[in-house]
Amino acid sequence: MSSEKVIKIDIAAVIKHKAPKANVPRFIVNYLRRIVHEDEFNIFFRQNPELQNLDFIEAAFKYLQVTTSIEGIENLPPKGGRYIFASNHPLGGLDGIATGYLIGKEYDGKVRFFSNDLMMHLHPMRDMFVPVNKTGAQSKEHADMMQKLYESDNHLVTYPAGICSRKVKGEIVDLEWKKNFISKAVQYQRDVVPIYFEGRNSNFFYNLANLRKFLGIKFNVEMLYLADEMFKQKGKHFTIKIGKTISWESFDKTKTQAEWAENVKQIVYKMAE
Repeated sequence: MSSEKVIKIDIAAVIKHKAPKANVPRFIVNYLRRIVHEDEFNIFFRQNPELQNLDFIEAAFKYLQVTTSIEGIENLPPKGGRYIFASNHPLGGLDGIATGYLIGKEYDGKVRFFSNDLMMHLHPMRDMFVPVNKTGAQSKEHADMMQKLYESDNHLVTYPAGICSRKVKGEIVDLEWKKNFISKAVQYQRDVVPIYFEGRNSNFFYNLANLRKFLGIKFNVEMLYLADEMFKQKGKHFTIKIGKTISWESFDKTKTQAEWAENVKQIVYKMAE
């Protein structure tokens, strides 16, 4: 494969593109290169230039020496339906990729999972990603894309908290689960499958998040460290737990959709026990 087709991360080029007039000190650029693991990513990309989607994920697991096991695989619903897999989000990246890989392998690659727009730049996997947070002039286009997605026969993996877990009163938990996955489940008649992913980030990540919140800083500083957090998981084993399918018809008027979202969240965290 030609070198032009090999993905390459270049932090200096990204900074120059985003802030062309800024004179960013070299030590800051080098620091960002280190926490983003620019060299490690580029080595992996050079070693695996042609892999796509599930094959790409499998190679990434080997590169990071990450293994997974599954509990409750008998709870996976049969092929032929259309499902929303709702999961907690403890890691902010690796957990999503691992869950997407599991569903993709079980359902013949028919899986899409919601992700930050930045992940769309990861070209070998962009077919599996669904960008979120589209606004403004793109909102109509995004709404049309969402409709086609929910009407498709792809299974969807969602993280209703929107961001990865934080440390709250000493426990690693998701923040509020947004109700959107409930409303979409009802609208498009998709049953919901609860997923619990066992894992956590470093204390540094959680302490930084709490410090940022304490100081009233709105910019999500800790998210800059998610790549570093992923490499800290190197060599670890993770357990994915699958719960029993929840019929979309059960989300009735006895609770608000926000209350149903909280109900599914509680089901997921009870699976940890």
